[in-house]
Amino acid sequence: MATPTQWLQGARPRTLPNAIAPVVAGVGSALWLVGGFGEISWWKAALALIVALALIVGVNFANDYSDGVRGTDDDRVGPMRLVGSGAASPGAVKAAAFICFGVGAVCGLILAIATAWWLVVVGAVCIAAAWFYTGGQRPYGYIGLGEVAVFTFFGPVAVLGTQFVTADRIDWVGAVCGVAVGAISSSVLVVNNLRDIPSDTESGKITLAVRIGDARTRILFGVLLAVPLVASVVLVAATPWALVGLLAAPLIVVAYRPVQAGATGPGLIPSLGKAGLAMLAWSVLTAVALAVG
Repeated sequence: MATPTQWLQGARPRTLPNAIAPVVAGVGSALWLVGGFGEISWWKAALALIVALALIVGVNFANDYSDGVRGTDDDRVGPMRLVGSGAASPGAVKAAAFICFGVGAVCGLILAIATAWWLVVVGAVCIAAAWFYTGGQRPYGYIGLGEVAVFTFFGPVAVLGTQFVTADRIDWVGAVCGVAVGAISSSVLVVNNLRDIPSDTESGKITLAVRIGDARTRILFGVLLAVPLVASVVLVAATPWALVGLLAAPLIVVAYRPVQAGATGPGLIPSLGKAGLAMLAWSVLTAVALAVG
């Protein structure tokens, strides 16, 4: 039986900014759109946050289960894997994943009933994407599409979804924030897969990093980190306060340094955490700027 601490490590708490940031950016976009704190639905914002958190923890457990039973995690650098390390049985980890998906589904259903029925379809697609990332007979994460999924679901889908359920409509500001958050969220997976190129290559997991190679993956990481800074400049068309988002630049630089310096293996782990913090910082700063604007 895994200990509570091991279960917490298996949930990969460092990935939680990937769930929190798009909801924060979505709420900021909604505030800009409706023009006041009293004009958006805060209880829906809270449910959207629960959905995002449930999905990301669920996908982390699902990845742990699927990679563990395939043997991909037998020789892995980074956070503890419950199945790969033998700390928990595959069945227990799979059950934990589906419990998280269930929590997200229930909260998402409430949002759909209160907002729009077609959100049920969006939620079902999100849960399917979370499972089939590494699950099923042909997981898309094993053919280099993981970054595309992370960009899509933790970027435009999550940001615009939050904006829609809280403000009843979306606009170009939400779309720009969605692209920015999606890019930096995807960068977290990029550097994670950069770290795992040797083990993934050996196990047959063909991630995007394995496909394009070490050098190009490092360039891609830098480009994705720069997108939120460009977005801050674009959002000046909505409000000059958007430039406040540029204050996240130091964290972005710190996240990029190990990658730029050619770090490998455990040396890339700090970039994972710093990229997540940079994403959260940019989202909070931008949300505040949009609210003030």
